[in-house]
Amino acid sequence: MTTFLLIIHGLLAVALLGALSHQALAVLWPASRGVGMARSFRAVSAPVYTNAVVVLYLTTFAIGAYIYPPYRTVVRIWIERARLLEISGLFEFKEQVFAVGIAMLPLYFLLWRRSADASLGSARAWVTGILCLSVWYGFIAGHIINNTRGMLGT
Repeated sequence: MTTFLLIIHGLLAVALLGALSHQALAVLWPASRGVGMARSFRAVSAPVYTNAVVVLYLTTFAIGAYIYPPYRTVVRIWIERARLLEISGLFEFKEQVFAVGIAMLPLYFLLWRRSADASLGSARAWVTGILCLSVWYGFIAGHIINNTRGMLGT
């Protein structure tokens, strides 16, 4: 069951990455005239992603919290016994990053709820950018941590 939930957790994380990356680039680097893949990636309606980001973030976080005890009691002990302290530190930092992200989520939602208010544009850009970077960090760190035990043995 844990492996199944880990796979669902990863798939939801990919969807969250896509939604936040589209939204962040649309806000931080708006599309200009012309054609091309990069322009098309940024030329999205940023407010449309808000509800999806909130639901995906909370769902991914909840599944991650559910599968956290097996990690804490099995995988982390193995990683520390193998003296892979950098890998353990990646996960410790990931916990902190996502705690800050959960705390920022209500502000994120409120800022995007008032997307017509141009005076909030800078705040929207900062909050969205920080959330996007935190999710990218969590995704990469999670893959490194998940793959470490598989690469080094059981």
